Amino acid sequence: MAVSSKNIYTPSVVSFIPLLYVSWADGLLSPSEVKIIKRRISSLENLTPDEREILLKWSDPKEWPDEATFKHWMELMKDARADLDDESIDSVVELGMHMASRAQVGDQDLLQQLRESLSLLSSELHIPGLAKFRALGVRVEEVRSKWSFSPGSLQKVLDAENQEVIERLKLLLTDPSFQQVPLRIKEEYRLQVLEWVKILARQGYGALGFPKAHGGKGDILQYAAVFETLSLFDLSLAVKFGVQFGLFGGSIQNLGSKKHHDLYLPPTGSADLLGCFAMTETGHGSNVRDLETLATYDHTTQTIDIHSPTEQAGKEYIGNALHASMASVFAQLMVNGECKGVHAILVPIRDAEGKVLPGIRIEDNGYKMGLNGVDNGKLWFDHVKVPRENLLNRFGNIDSEGIYESPIASPGKRFFTMLGTLVAGRICVAKGALGAAKVALTISIKYGLKRRQFGPDDNQPERLILDYPSHQRRLMPRLAKAYAAHFALNNLIRVYAGQKKEESRMVETMAAGLKSYVTWFANDAIQEGREACGGKGYLWENRFADLKADADIFATFEGDNTVLLQLVAKGLLTDFKEEFNAGGFMASIRYLASQVGDSFTSINPIYKRKTDADHLSDPAFHLHAFRFRERKLLYALGSRMRTMFKKRITPYDVFIRTQNHMIALAKAYVDRLVLEQFQEAISGTMDDDLVEPLSKLYTLFALSTFEVNKDWYLEQDYVEGVKTKAIRRSVDRLCMETRLDAEPLVDAFGIPDGILSAPIAIRK
Repeated sequence: MAVSSKNIYTPSVVSFIPLLYVSWADGLLSPSEVKIIKRRISSLENLTPDEREILLKWSDPKEWPDEATFKHWMELMKDARADLDDESIDSVVELGMHMASRAQVGDQDLLQQLRESLSLLSSELHIPGLAKFRALGVRVEEVRSKWSFSPGSLQKVLDAENQEVIERLKLLLTDPSFQQVPLRIKEEYRLQVLEWVKILARQGYGALGFPKAHGGKGDILQYAAVFETLSLFDLSLAVKFGVQFGLFGGSIQNLGSKKHHDLYLPPTGSADLLGCFAMTETGHGSNVRDLETLATYDHTTQTIDIHSPTEQAGKEYIGNALHASMASVFAQLMVNGECKGVHAILVPIRDAEGKVLPGIRIEDNGYKMGLNGVDNGKLWFDHVKVPRENLLNRFGNIDSEGIYESPIASPGKRFFTMLGTLVAGRICVAKGALGAAKVALTISIKYGLKRRQFGPDDNQPERLILDYPSHQRRLMPRLAKAYAAHFALNNLIRVYAGQKKEESRMVETMAAGLKSYVTWFANDAIQEGREACGGKGYLWENRFADLKADADIFATFEGDNTVLLQLVAKGLLTDFKEEFNAGGFMASIRYLASQVGDSFTSINPIYKRKTDADHLSDPAFHLHAFRFRERKLLYALGSRMRTMFKKRITPYDVFIRTQNHMIALAKAYVDRLVLEQFQEAISGTMDDDLVEPLSKLYTLFALSTFEVNKDWYLEQDYVEGVKTKAIRRSVDRLCMETRLDAEPLVDAFGIPDGILSAPIAIRK
């Protein structure tokens, strides 16, 4: 909106400016605040239609005022205060009325009505004084804490470029509209989650990853940050949000063309069009390439016939299935009797009144272990016909003559390219799991800083349980791993957002590995956190019940973790961008053999026994150890496979015989990847006060990870027992030192009490 330095508004409109300025100063009007403001504006009988329109627009989260408008408001307020004798006036009501009276309004009834409405609004919205808002975007400065570093400064490092959108969302999630209550009847819980999704859409969060031309910001980094922030609050909400905007919307954005974008992305982003992502089938699970659902093109009618040939071909575990009116259905595309591989087709499944359409059968998956706020269901199709145009045709199109065409000749490459465009969902699953782990660690560590148990004798106070070395051992290495995972995922989403075509396989490998790593870690951290809170952790009110039940499935959906690690290993072995086949494998193995020699595995005997503190805390030592494990496993696996191929064992049998070796390699790869990103995060930290606590946390992560794998290192003669003992003692010491910073380290996750919502973690 273009503005000038002069007052271009009527007295009625200008009277609201101080109140709206303060309301918007934190970048958010919550649903409750919007309702209150709109109700008051609508009740003002003397407003003209134009005045009411502009005030309602300023109260709409989708139309929130831009920087130029804020600046103009500030200039008007400064100008009005300049002619006041009493500079101490700090009431938005009095300032607003003064600004209206300067326009020499003669209608006293209008002035009285405005004063009453502004007074009521100020009270209902709990508006603070103007002193805190002397300039646009100024917030109360953080008071330096008793610790050696500021949790707020570290939070800025963690949130990075997404800080503003994260803070706005946290404010929204503490609004009364998002009040958490135990809803054990799945239908009630699902309706609540659906309403929350619609609120988020109205606030503009759903479309964040969509192009600007279709109502979004084209910012996948912000979208992923929103997904993780939602997971701090409620994982059912995060998952349904991800299905609607990430999977369904993402399939349209990444697999469709402009006609699909123009028609479907705007209503998807606003949640006016609810959709689901129908890929997984009962009979095939992770084996997407061999799905049974058929999509047969009929050129005489220019339609595609969608059909489930067997009961096992039904789509299962489909989120949003009970609320959606459209599905992205993945099926084998048949054109002129020839199978063109798996493609996605948009299929309407309900009419405008919500009735299931003919030929569609939908069943509720029923109650699950967790995530009962997500409406998972099963779908079958009985020769459902849709227009040819419903084929999402970025990678495969049927033209008006009925001819199939694709920019990718190989069906296999086409299939993997299609799946690769959806890798953002896998990243978001990892970020959601990490959010759950952060909540569990925050609750258990804060409880450990409150709960006392036992003392030296009857005359001494009981000891905080986090002061016990055994308790530190349970929680501090996991806190370090949470930070390590955070930096690794932040790097991954940036790489994904800026990837070049030739980097796609690398990104897919990283995403598969980190998804497995973080989701397994989350389940481990939640369980350990629950046990660390004793009986209190077993109470529903303290969040662990839902965290355990809801996060457990993250290790399975968007790819079973064990299967994903096999894909990681294949990606490492096939350094060339080729599919898994005997010829490609042999070429890869020959390449590896030329790159990794015996000289790498030759370790100096002195190095094996080196135990001084400087060496054990040296990032160069950590990096060498982690790379050694990865490369040794890679070389050994390649050699095993080469030997088997020489014996003419089939590629499939080779794959079966080396599965466990492949998983070990993938885990070593991810450990190395995460370590490197933690190192880079510290080297890029600009605040000197943060380097020391982050370095301790990093060293704890590195050595505790080494300790977990010490049996392998001993077997490989990389270290001797004297060194592993020294590493164990170093981990104990680092746990004790990290405990001193435990509270600010979890505070830096920035989880407000209203979102944390666990009584045992909230100081009173």
